[in-house]
Amino acid sequence: MELSEHIKTANVEDVTLRRPFHPALRGTLCVTSHHLLFSNRKDEASWQLLILLKNIDAIEKRAVGSSGTITIKCKDLLVLQLEIPGMEECLNIASSIEALSSLESVTEMYPFFYRPSHLTLLGPWGLSTTEQYYKQTERLWDRWRVSKVNSDYSVCPSYPSAVIVPREVDDDKLIRSARFRQGGRFPVLSYCHHSNGMVIMRSSQPLTGANKKRCKEDELLLQAVIDGSELGYIIDLRSAQQAQQARMTGGGFESKSCYRHWKRIHRHHERGKVVQESLIKLVEACSDLSHSVDRWLSKLENSKWLSHVHSALSTAGLVVECVERDGHSVLVHGSEGTDNTLLVSSLAQIILDPASRTVTGFLCLLEREWIQAGHPFQQRCAHSAYSHARLKQECPSFLLLLDCVWQVWRQFPLALEFSEALLLRLAQEVYASNYGTFLCNSEQERCAAGVKENTHCLFQSMLKPDIEEQYLNPLYEPTDLAIWPSVHPQSLQLWTGMFLRWTEYAQNMEEAREEVWSIVKEHRERV
Repeated sequence: MELSEHIKTANVEDVTLRRPFHPALRGTLCVTSHHLLFSNRKDEASWQLLILLKNIDAIEKRAVGSSGTITIKCKDLLVLQLEIPGMEECLNIASSIEALSSLESVTEMYPFFYRPSHLTLLGPWGLSTTEQYYKQTERLWDRWRVSKVNSDYSVCPSYPSAVIVPREVDDDKLIRSARFRQGGRFPVLSYCHHSNGMVIMRSSQPLTGANKKRCKEDELLLQAVIDGSELGYIIDLRSAQQAQQARMTGGGFESKSCYRHWKRIHRHHERGKVVQESLIKLVEACSDLSHSVDRWLSKLENSKWLSHVHSALSTAGLVVECVERDGHSVLVHGSEGTDNTLLVSSLAQIILDPASRTVTGFLCLLEREWIQAGHPFQQRCAHSAYSHARLKQECPSFLLLLDCVWQVWRQFPLALEFSEALLLRLAQEVYASNYGTFLCNSEQERCAAGVKENTHCLFQSMLKPDIEEQYLNPLYEPTDLAIWPSVHPQSLQLWTGMFLRWTEYAQNMEEAREEVWSIVKEHRERV
């Protein structure tokens, strides 16, 4: 079925648009295969609003006499209202939006049609490969190697084709270890600390099951990680009870008797539906500003969103403490190893590694730890906070990461080269984008769909000098030291720039930031 066949009414005249902090406008509404376009022509001037249909999370229809009203709720939390003359046109527009905003075929999505004049499909796609990261990290060369054991994605469908593993562990052992880990996600290197050579590894849970199965190759792999050092730490992102219960369904944990030189620490993290519902409650609280302050704070607390932020930063701090202060390597995993595992390993690197706090370094980190590492973006970001659809596999893990990074940026305003503007851009792009970066659930799926050959890379676009400048922190002063964010309740705040972005408060803050940036630029030019 052609995309145009979903369009029952292509355009309607005399539509009234209502949006936050702007007077109502009357104009023409057009529906295309990928966009909703509102155009207001008054005298010689014209104004347009272009919304990517993929950005629409929910629509609500209401009859008003012979006309109809459509309320559009976007994944970036913007809410618009369209008053459309004629109920039939209103229903047709609504039906078209519903069909085109929920396309499931990746190759029908807008990134496959987006062709800006300043970008080309020729040349390498992305910022870095596993091989390039390895070559640039000299401290890995002695004890680590790049393995192509997953070159055809048969060992682990969600891993990239190349991974970094201990040099002394051959590919046959990796294959056996993969069979012992959920989804084949055997332990691979995430980060090697520049000051002491200790590493952060990540994986999924071992499949010990009720019979306490073991895998000698998996044990040898982890033994090779710590080499001659006395101890390594396994940070299990489940409670001890959850880990025990996982054995009843074929999962499990690393036993002390089999992994003698590894100490297991449990840190409970909520996942999946619980975190998605937390986001829904948070946005609901932030959307209703009619409550008293006490009532609003109560709803904010009941959403438990900041509890998830606290858990993520607290566990990342624990990982950093093991690596930086105690001088021990760490393996991080939960169950599947595709959500909280990536969240904690990424935050630990931002705290530890000054390179990850630059614009380029941060985007490379996201590419390596989220995109290449197999976070299922298409499943997790199918809906945001407004959708009426029954929850399936949605979970705002990536948005939670961005919130945690914002908390670090707010507590250490000089330590990160990028500003809040970069985080807000990423929060928008992950749900609906012109670029192919966040499409699909794994590298294997992106290869099958031809994403790299037929779409543009968001990160490459963002690093073009004229664009990158928008995201720079004017107060940046690099430091080689680890930065230790506070996780005390009074230190963690609501990310107002994100969750109150369409309120008057956020508009005023944006104007203030632009003023500060212009003052700093003016000062630099004089100096």
